[in-house]
Amino acid sequence: MAKSQQTYNKTEKEKKRLKKREEKAKKKTARKAAAKENDEGIPFAYVDFNGNLVDTPPDPSQKIQVDAEDIVLGIPKKEEGDQEEFDPVRNGKVSYFDFSKGFGFIIDSENQEKYFVHVSGLIDEINENDKVSFELERGMKGMNAVRVKKI
Repeated sequence: MAKSQQTYNKTEKEKKRLKKREEKAKKKTARKAAAKENDEGIPFAYVDFNGNLVDTPPDPSQKIQVDAEDIVLGIPKKEEGDQEEFDPVRNGKVSYFDFSKGFGFIIDSENQEKYFVHVSGLIDEINENDKVSFELERGMKGMNAVRVKKI
């Protein structure tokens, strides 16, 4: 008897599910019909000079002619005269150093960037507020100060 009761409940649930699906389809067709009657959309969209979508065509007198050769894709190649002389040795001040943990931070005197320094990158022994010279190398989490010397 319990089995027939379960089957009855399943068929009822299936009937409800089908009824909901039919109602949803009817609502969808009604919305589509209403949208066709109230066609208030913009038939054409134009892009103005600021990149905004508008419904009026742009003024041809403000049109700018652009040559395809003038468009640069990617990073422009450096020419020989463009290269700047980069001094690998930088100067800075030790803002924090913990000998028990073996690391610290140096603040670059030029751009005030903070760089990580490990005890393995030291040439001289340093303390906080010492003026130092160092070089930069890319580490796992950014630039690291290496070959650190006291000035």
